[in-house]
Amino acid sequence: MSFEVDIDVRYESFAVAAAFQAGPGITALFGTSGAGKTTILNAIAGVVKPQRGRIAADGQVLFDSNTGVNLKPEARRIGYIFQDARLFPHMNVQSNLLYGYRRTAGTRYAEPDAIIALLGLGHLLNRKPSSLSGGEQQRVAIGRAILASPRLLLMDEPLASLDDARKVEILPYIERLRDELKIPILYVTHARAEVDRLAQAVVTVENGRVKVA
Repeated sequence: MSFEVDIDVRYESFAVAAAFQAGPGITALFGTSGAGKTTILNAIAGVVKPQRGRIAADGQVLFDSNTGVNLKPEARRIGYIFQDARLFPHMNVQSNLLYGYRRTAGTRYAEPDAIIALLGLGHLLNRKPSSLSGGEQQRVAIGRAILASPRLLLMDEPLASLDDARKVEILPYIERLRDELKIPILYVTHARAEVDRLAQAVVTVENGRVKVA
């Protein structure tokens, strides 16, 4: 699996121009707050429409300004993990995990037992999100996204809301995802330590422009 991005997104007072490609594993989008990292993620996810460009993932064109292709977010098969877990509070962990899985019959590569084991969630399945730590909630959010069998995974500063102890807890699970799932993961962060530990490629974002390392 791989993806490619070549887009221009323009606002009244700010513009983002991004062109890069990535394969399986973690590609870090690295830069300071306000540099344009989340805008790039939102364009890939279909939340923001670029003025120009092309986005493709796993051989599927998601957006192309020349041909008029602009798939809806729900048709792109992209997993999106935010700073906060955004779990369904009325569902237990197992129901949260299976939410996307039940909607992807015929396109699945991820199975519940394997992902539950990968993320160490087996002892949490009957608990509600309100009873989980921040790190546990993020692991459930990651599992829910993966069980929808996405073409690629977007992670927007997934550790930013966690304290140092919870960050240490969750980093090994992100490494497992990188090493075992073999899908592209675009990981937004402004923390150099996370880049050094997790990323196999780095796209630096400065004032809306990218530099690929």
